[in-house]
Amino acid sequence: MMHALIVDDEPYAREELEALLLETGEFDIVGSCGNVLEGLREIRKEMPEVLFLDIQMNNVGGFELLSMIDPDIMPRVVFVTAFDEYAVQAFEKDAIDYLVKPVRKNRLAKTVRKLKENLDKGKRPVYATPDIQKIPCVLIDRIKLISPAEVDYVRSDASGVHVVCSKGEFFTELTLKVLEDKTDLFRCHKQFLVNLKGIDEIVFRESPFAEVKMKTGLMVPVGRRFLQRLKDRLGI
Repeated sequence: MMHALIVDDEPYAREELEALLLETGEFDIVGSCGNVLEGLREIRKEMPEVLFLDIQMNNVGGFELLSMIDPDIMPRVVFVTAFDEYAVQAFEKDAIDYLVKPVRKNRLAKTVRKLKENLDKGKRPVYATPDIQKIPCVLIDRIKLISPAEVDYVRSDASGVHVVCSKGEFFTELTLKVLEDKTDLFRCHKQFLVNLKGIDEIVFRESPFAEVKMKTGLMVPVGRRFLQRLKDRLGI
């Protein structure tokens, strides 16, 4: 059985696809999500082998989601779309396959064969993904999208990852590693990323070893082993 996750913002489409997948007898459905942040949460929790991913969704689409997944838990991706013109783009992103809505049983059977062949190879897939242009953050009733350029810093603690900017502090499902790899935010501490363009001063202290003062007045710690790299990046 292949452990599969569905991410699609149309409830009926999710239900229909789940029924078709279960009918094949080849899948264990570990989750069905209506947006990218729910999908990220379930990918980290369940670590599915296969992701059936809608290309076009509100706020953040399927292609953007791939940029937000840690490479070491990346599932095999099958894009699901209502538009044929996205098929070529899907293959350019190295997807295992794509399915056009409404999904047909005979077409799904071909996808199952491709997935089995790929899983037999045992290698974790690698996708060429773009940099993150907007960081999706969780609010009670909506998703807030924050440009990395707006960010002062990002911190990680026991409660999760938090994006700090002039608009406030916001929780995100993205990891520090993904944000470090896919944005210009710089790792200055094992638990902090900082926006280099927002730095006003480096302040040397005994504990913590150093801090950077942002133009907004916020202070961000700098770990001992990150200080030289920070100075190099700033050209000082």
